[in-house]
Amino acid sequence: MRPVETKSAFDDRNPVLIGQRPRSRRQALRKAMWIAVWLLYLAGPVGELTGHGFSTAQRTWGITGLALYVLAYVVLIFRHMWHRPPVSQRYTPLALMLALSVALTWTLGSTWLVLFIFTSVASAVVLPWQRSRWAIPLVTAVVIVVGARYPEIRGYYLFAYALPALGSGFVMVGVQNLIRTTQELRAAREEVARLAANEERLRLARDLHDLLGHSLSLITLKSELAGRMLPGRPEDAAKQVADIEQVSRQALVDVREAVTGYRRPRLAVELAGARVALRTADIALTVDPALEDEPRGLTADTEGALAWALREAVTNVVRHSGAGRCALLLTEEWEAEDRHYVCLTVSDDGDGPPRTQHDGNGLAGLRERLALADGHLETGQPRGSRGFTLRAYVPKSTPAASPDDPIPVPDTAPGAANGSL
Repeated sequence: MRPVETKSAFDDRNPVLIGQRPRSRRQALRKAMWIAVWLLYLAGPVGELTGHGFSTAQRTWGITGLALYVLAYVVLIFRHMWHRPPVSQRYTPLALMLALSVALTWTLGSTWLVLFIFTSVASAVVLPWQRSRWAIPLVTAVVIVVGARYPEIRGYYLFAYALPALGSGFVMVGVQNLIRTTQELRAAREEVARLAANEERLRLARDLHDLLGHSLSLITLKSELAGRMLPGRPEDAAKQVADIEQVSRQALVDVREAVTGYRRPRLAVELAGARVALRTADIALTVDPALEDEPRGLTADTEGALAWALREAVTNVVRHSGAGRCALLLTEEWEAEDRHYVCLTVSDDGDGPPRTQHDGNGLAGLRERLALADGHLETGQPRGSRGFTLRAYVPKSTPAASPDDPIPVPDTAPGAANGSL
């Protein structure tokens, strides 16, 4: 049975799959085409071979040597991409490439110095950093020595071949380090997700054990007791059955409350989902720092209502607004009758809804959710500007006063009545 291939958003942003092994023939072909593009830098040596400046023997030697060089380069890169052979097996192709670079340049001309750049890049790709940091300067030194054979380009080849060999090699080393870091980050992210899933399963198992362990044990005990009472004491058995029914109903209520708690959304979770959705839709997001922290003064129901409001608002921004920017704000406001509210504001710079359009099912359902939490919803389009703004209000809870708390004494000092000090 073949494994199912999955495609992630990272693959869409990294079509060449740099640093990843190809998982299909199409991906392998795409990577091969990407490698072949860089071989166009060999146009100079190929152009010389097709010209009239070489004899038949030189042309035969050049074609053979260049074919061996390209074959060694491609085999080295693809073996490293697919199988990652031991480091000891990577030196032979590199030594062959370096030897061919020296021989072809020494016998056919300075244009062939470009081969050293490919040798330097290949060393950076296939060798560990501890060894490539010595191999790249070595290749550059050989370029300088071989290039000195041609006085007509002395002073020029240092900038045209030596510096690119050195710079391209170390740039590729940096790319390899970045790829390695990305792979480690991806592995760490998968491990964190796995541990979080395991922790959630353990928490669910622990909660279910706490909720149902006592109830099921009691039901079992009373069932056995009722079974022993049935032949001669039916009235007592009926009482035990009634107790069993009561305990089972309470256990069912506890399970439903627990499941409702698991399903209740949280602001932190919805904020993370909003970041992903807006980033995928290429919409810039600005988040109020107050929303980043754990909100205070919110019960589980009011936080759940705000989380639903955030989810619905972001969904509307992504699907219908056509916006380029979105802002999230969390504030505390006082309204009439001294009611203290927490307000979540979601605004965008999109087209906004048509003036004749009424609230859809999403906003209508959101109004009902907020009303159940003793909150309300406000929507509208800013005057004189594009966009749409949604404000969700929920009451802020205050801690209940303890009987032992001191009673506040009004300030009777002079000037207190008019607020002066």
